[in-house]
Amino acid sequence: MIALASLLSGLVFGLGLIVSGMANPAKVLGFLDLAGHWDPSLAFVMAGAIAVGSVAFLAARRRSMSLLGAAMRLPSSREIDRRLVVGSVVVGVGWGIAGLCPGPGLVALGMGEAKALVFVLAMLAGMGIFELVERRGRQS
Repeated sequence: MIALASLLSGLVFGLGLIVSGMANPAKVLGFLDLAGHWDPSLAFVMAGAIAVGSVAFLAARRRSMSLLGAAMRLPSSREIDRRLVVGSVVVGVGWGIAGLCPGPGLVALGMGEAKALVFVLAMLAGMGIFELVERRGRQS
């Protein structure tokens, strides 16, 4: 049942990315182009997502089990460290260059976008490099 709920959630999320325009790199880059022809429409998408997410996290914080009976595993750390800042900068720069971030990149790949293939391959390479660096750091 959890796998089915995960699949349906992913499909709804992907559909939302397509309908909102978040899987369209040109629309995202238009939103990020504050000095040019700025397209503010994605600000409404983000505001809606923050509102829904805030309510969901407030409800989840009060529960110990999910609606499907799985344990609730919410992040507990509130620390802003170097790894968080560097990771945020890397994702932000990638988003600004490509007009894609991981979720919309995978959706665009599923839609057959050639640019998304390059993005996803670069993302996977970055994830692999991160794992290698982390393993070396743990061995030291």
